[in-house]
Amino acid sequence: MTSRFAAADALRAALLSSAALAGLFSTAAFAQTVETLPGISVFASPDDGALLSGSLLSGDGLGEAGLAARRVSTADTAALLRGLAGVSLNGNGGVSSLPALNGLGADRVNVLVDGAPIAPACPNQMNPALSAISPMRVSKVEVLAGITPVSAGGDSLSGTISVESAPPVFAAPGEAVHTEGKLSAFYRSNGRSVTGAAEASVANDGFSLGYSGSWSRAENYKAGNGRTVRSTLYDVQDNAVTVGARRDGHKVTLQGGIQTMPYQGFPTQRMDLTDNRSAFLNGRYEGIFDWGTLDARANWRRTRHTMNFLEDKGGTAGGGMPMDTLTTDAGYSVKATLPLSDRDTLRVGTEFRHTGLDDWWDPVAGSMMMSPLTYWNVKDGTRNRVGSFAEWEANWSPAWTTLLGLRNDVVWMDTGAVQPYSWQNATGMGMMAMANPDAADARAFNARGHARTDVNVDVTALVRYTPSDTSAIEAGYARKTRSPNLYERYAWGTGGMSSSMNGWFGDANGYVGNLDLKPEVAHTVSTTLSLYDATRKAWEVKLTPYYTYVQDFIDVERIGTLGNGFVKLRFANHDAILVGANLSAAARVYEDEEIGAFRLSGVAGWVHGRNLDIGDALYHMMPLNALLTLEHRRGGWSSAVEVQATARKERVEEARNEPKTPGYALVTLRTGYEWGDIRIDAGIENLFDQHYLQPLGGVDYADYRAGGSRGTVGALPGAGRSFIAGMTVKF
Repeated sequence: MTSRFAAADALRAALLSSAALAGLFSTAAFAQTVETLPGISVFASPDDGALLSGSLLSGDGLGEAGLAARRVSTADTAALLRGLAGVSLNGNGGVSSLPALNGLGADRVNVLVDGAPIAPACPNQMNPALSAISPMRVSKVEVLAGITPVSAGGDSLSGTISVESAPPVFAAPGEAVHTEGKLSAFYRSNGRSVTGAAEASVANDGFSLGYSGSWSRAENYKAGNGRTVRSTLYDVQDNAVTVGARRDGHKVTLQGGIQTMPYQGFPTQRMDLTDNRSAFLNGRYEGIFDWGTLDARANWRRTRHTMNFLEDKGGTAGGGMPMDTLTTDAGYSVKATLPLSDRDTLRVGTEFRHTGLDDWWDPVAGSMMMSPLTYWNVKDGTRNRVGSFAEWEANWSPAWTTLLGLRNDVVWMDTGAVQPYSWQNATGMGMMAMANPDAADARAFNARGHARTDVNVDVTALVRYTPSDTSAIEAGYARKTRSPNLYERYAWGTGGMSSSMNGWFGDANGYVGNLDLKPEVAHTVSTTLSLYDATRKAWEVKLTPYYTYVQDFIDVERIGTLGNGFVKLRFANHDAILVGANLSAAARVYEDEEIGAFRLSGVAGWVHGRNLDIGDALYHMMPLNALLTLEHRRGGWSSAVEVQATARKERVEEARNEPKTPGYALVTLRTGYEWGDIRIDAGIENLFDQHYLQPLGGVDYADYRAGGSRGTVGALPGAGRSFIAGMTVKF
C-alpha cells in the first residue's frame, strides 16, 4: 500500500542525494546584506516594517515602537516574540519560556543576546538565553526561521533569534553634552505582577555612559476557572552599564551587568529555581575601512544556579534536594564584509564559543537516599566550538539575487569522572529496600572515555526573484547541523530520582544522556511568496511553506517507568521530518483624518512532525493556530483588538505521554497614548476569562504533587483574565 507520506519520503531521498553538493554552496550574509523591500511587519507598529532591511522574506522582527506596546504585558523576553511568523513558545517558568521556530525549539534555535549564545546553566533549562536579558533592555528583535544564512550562526537547526540591547547614545552634532533618561512602571492584575525600570545616559559626540535597571515580581497566576496555578511566581532583577566611544567611522562598546533571580517557580518541573546569579561582560568593535566593514565581538558570562523546592512543592519541609550548577560562557566572533564589485559581495567570519559546566547535588543530612556523598551530575564538563564561514552574494540584475554560503563548526566535548550519592547498590532497609542503579551507572560511565569531537558542515543556497513591483519569491535549501548539549551526552544516572532531575521538556519524565549520540543534520527546503501593493503601504501577503528532514534527530526511547504514569527516557538518534507553513498578511482597512487609521493584520502557522523510525509524533508540535489583530491609530493614540485561536492538539508523542488539549480562542484589548515624553498603556488580556490548556505548556506537575500525586497529571492551564496598566516617562 502506498504511504500517505510517499511524496515526503521521495523528497527526503532527493535531499540526501543532494548532500554531496554541500561543499558547493554557502549562505550566511543573505539575511544581513541582500537589499530587500521594507515590507509590512505584521503585528508590529508600521515603522517596524523597515527593520529587517537586508533580511530574508521569511524573516520578521520588532523595533522600539513595536516593543513598547508589548513590554507592558510581560516580564518574559521570549513572550515579546508572540505573533511573529514561525514562532511558538514552549512552557517553562514565568520569565523563562523556550522559543521554537517552525516546530524546533530549545537548543535547536540559535538564540543570540547581543551577538552571543548563552548556554543554559541548569539541567532543566530554567535560565535559557532570553531570560538573561530583561524586556526593558531589548531594543531590537530579529527572527530568521528555516532557511538561515550561515553568517547568522551555526550549531542549530531551525533558525536564529537575535536580541539586541540599546546601543550607546551619543550627542548630536553641535550638542556639547547630551543627557536622557526613562522611568517605567507596569502592573498586571493576574498574579499581581509588577515591573519597575529606569534608564539614564550621559554623552558627548565621542563618549557615552549609560545605565539600565529593572525589577519584576509576580505571585502565582489564576487560570480562567479561578484556580491558582501553583509554582508560577518569580522575582528577577537586571542591571547593566554600557560604555561607548566612537571616532572617524570606528565604534567600541563595552557592557557589563549583573542579574539576580531569588526565585522562580516551574509548574511543569519537579524542581524550582531558588537562586540564580549571573554576571556578564561584552565588548564590540565596529569599523569602516576602505576595503569594507569589520564587526568583532567578545563575551564572558558566569552563572551560579540553585534548585530546590519552593513552598508549592513542599519546600518548607526538611532539607529538600539542593542542586547547584556553575557555568562559564566565553567566546568571540569576527565578521568582515568585502564589496568585491558592484555585483559581488563576500562575507567571511570566524567565532569561538566555550562553555564550562559543573552540576552537583549536595548530600542531605538524615536522608538515606541523598547521602552521604555529593552527587555529581556533570563534573568538569566542557563544550568548545570553533566555527568559520564564507558567503557570496551576487546581484545579477534588479530582479535576480543569489546567495551561497558554507560554514564549518568543530565541537569538542568532554567531562570528568562522576559520583553518586552512595557507591552502595541498595538504599533503604527492610521493605523499603530497592535497587539503586546509580552506583553501577557511575562505574560504567567512568569506565568509558568521555571526549567527543564533531566536525559539522552547514550549507545555505538562496535565490530571490522580483518579477514586478508587486511580488517577490524566494527559494532555498539549507543544511544545518547541531551537536548534542552536555546533558544530552553526559547525564548518566538511570535511577528514578536522578533521571527525573534532568529534562527541559515540561513533562516531569526522567531523562538519561547517551555518550554515543551523533549530531543532528537538518535538510530544509523552503519557499516564500510575497505579494503586495506597489507602494508597500496598503497591503501585503506572505506564504512560506517548508519541509525539513532531520538525520539523527535527538529524540527519546523508553528505558523504564517512574510510576504514576511517568517514564524514564534515554536520548537516542532517530530520523524525523517536519512539514509546515506560515502565512502572514496585513492591510490598511480605512484611513480618515478625523477618525484615524485602521489596520488589519494576521498570522497563521501549522506544523506536523513525525519520527520516521517509530512513527510517533514529535514532541511539542504546535497545532494549527492564528492571531488576528485590528489596530487603530489617531495622533498619539494606538489601540488594538487581538483574537488568538488555537485548534485542538490531537497528535501527541506517546513516548512521553504528552497530553492532548482542546482548542480555544482568546480576546485581548490594548490601548496606549503618547503625549510628549509620557506614554500610558492599558489593556485586558483574556477578556472573557477563558479557561484553556496550553498545547505547549507541558504538564501541571505542581498541582498534581499538591494533590498527593494521585490520578493522572493534566496539561498546564493558561492565565485567566488580567488587567494591565503601565506608564513610561522620558526626560
